[in-house]
Parts: sequence; structure tokens; C-alpha cells
Amino acid sequence: MFARSVSIRLKPNSVAELNRLIETEALPLLRKQKGFQDEITFVAPNGVDAVAISLWQQKENADAYSRDAYPGLLKTLGRVVEGTPQVHTYEVASSTFHKVAAHATAN
Repeated sequence: MFARSVSIRLKPNSVAELNRLIETEALPLLRKQKGFQDEITFVAPNGVDAVAISLWQQKENADAYSRDAYPGLLKTLGRVVEGTPQVHTYEVASSTFHKVAAHATAN
């Protein structure tokens, strides 16, 4: 399993709009991507910093999304994002989600 982490600087007073865009634009797009597992978005109490973490079955799935679908989503998120988000990809070393998903698949 792989994780893709996107660190975002938000424009002032845009948390509600970010949440709306995640629900109406990002999640429907992500659910169509091969290998997509889950998306978790965090917003700091200051309302300026956010991190979006998506989980993928394989690194190739995350790479394909990054190359093919993410640029369009980034344009959509442009109304709430300030600057250029920082993207990092990681191999998941430990995850309770991974264990829960594997258990659910086995049953």
C-alpha cells in the first residue's frame, strides 16, 4: 500500500469551501481511480494549513493519478489553495486501515 501526501496552504477563510470541494469534486474523482483506497484530509486549527493523504493499492496507481487526474483537480482547488502544494509519496509501513480492509476482503 502507498500513501500520497499533499501539504496545502489555504487562502484565508476557505476551510468550508475546501471541505465542499473535497466532497463534491475530489472524492468522486478519486473513487474512479484504479487502486484508490481512502482519502483523509486534515486542517490545522489556524485554518491555513491542510494535509490530504490518499491511500493506494500500488505505487503505480498513485503515480497514474498524479500524472493523469491530479492536475485538473489542482486547478479546481485553486480557488482555495495559495501557492503550490507539496506532494510526497510513501510506502505504508503500518496502518490499521490496511488491516481492516484486508479483513473485510477476507470475509
